[in-house]
Amino acid sequence: MDHQEGKHPAKQDPFASLRNAGFALYLVGSLVSNAGNQMRVVAVGWEVYERTQTALGLGLIGLTLALPVLLLALPAGAAADRYPRKRLIQIAQIGLAASGAGLAWVSYTGAPVALTYLFLLGTGIFRAIGWPASQAIVTGLVPTRVFANATMWRSVAYQIASTLGPLAGGFLVAWHGPATVYITDAASSLVLLGCLFFVIPTPQARSTEKKSWRSLIEGARFVRRQPVILSTITLDMVAVLFGGATALLPIYATDVLGVGAEGFGWMRAMPSLGAIAMGLSLALLPPMRYAGRTLLLAVVAFGVSTIVFGLSTSFPLSLVALFCLGAADNISVVVRSTVLQLLTPDEMRGRVAAVNAVFIGTSNEIGELESGTVASVIGAVPTVVFGGVMTLLTVGAAAWIWPPLRRLGALEDLEPPETVPAPA
Repeated sequence: MDHQEGKHPAKQDPFASLRNAGFALYLVGSLVSNAGNQMRVVAVGWEVYERTQTALGLGLIGLTLALPVLLLALPAGAAADRYPRKRLIQIAQIGLAASGAGLAWVSYTGAPVALTYLFLLGTGIFRAIGWPASQAIVTGLVPTRVFANATMWRSVAYQIASTLGPLAGGFLVAWHGPATVYITDAASSLVLLGCLFFVIPTPQARSTEKKSWRSLIEGARFVRRQPVILSTITLDMVAVLFGGATALLPIYATDVLGVGAEGFGWMRAMPSLGAIAMGLSLALLPPMRYAGRTLLLAVVAFGVSTIVFGLSTSFPLSLVALFCLGAADNISVVVRSTVLQLLTPDEMRGRVAAVNAVFIGTSNEIGELESGTVASVIGAVPTVVFGGVMTLLTVGAAAWIWPPLRRLGALEDLEPPETVPAPA
């Protein structure tokens, strides 16, 4: 159908998706699990920098987490279209709990830091296994008409976790050490595992394609044929890849602003506070009528906020910049996630989610590697400012290359194509 601008009812139920008990329970479990994960991110970043005293050491964290996603996301996406998605998520949570316990052992015993990277590799492997299924399962928990609302609440829940997790992680690292954080992270994975036993998704449309390399890459082919999906993924990926200021927060907290572990926790939490504020605003305001234009403006705001943070030597100003950065990023997340799910047939959602995982999931970690590597050469401040400038250039390029993105109207009008084109 034509995804053009259109008029919509001004009224909407901001809690529509939460009235589905299965989705609400899954959301609670995901919130707890994500909070534990964000606590781990703070603890690992702080401990690795404390033990290595190098920006490159921070960058290697991103590389270790990204490699499994690059290698396993496509097979995991195909599995999410062939096997029960709930089961795959449960397997992933068990593995993540084991990896968290391993990190706690390394920290408590003072084992070589190389083992920290080894257990982070395990974290990356199980995250890659569960990610496509966790993205695709939501369509089996809520009606299509409230999917955009479900996406918004998932984003809000994730950002609440990303606020509370870093704050709790920063205080726990300061008071009790990283090992306590890793144990808490492991327990949080088991909470989601338990919630899933009570969640019953509607039967998914199973892929009937034979297992083959062609089947694995069909998700990428589908994305390539859908300019709206391709443009939103590419824009978000490049912006996150170059605008990853959060990777260098330990350096800013220690060397630029001098605010310690607790200040680091606040800095890590501010983007999520901004995202929560924006998410709640999106829930209460009328639906976006011009989603494409809104997305482009949001990424511009993301780039400007990144530059302001990079140049700031004031702790309050840095917190404000990070807050605005998170608010802008949340708009991008809601638009991209909704476009991705509503324009994709159910039997392909796992594989398309895998493509999203490869490009968006790994862009965070590869962005950490890029930031850490470049910062080790030219310093943290020039690296962050360069990332913000590249983000602004990316917006201009995306608006010029993909006119359908500029013309994208309301998300509620999106529908998947009636037929999926045969592989080229």
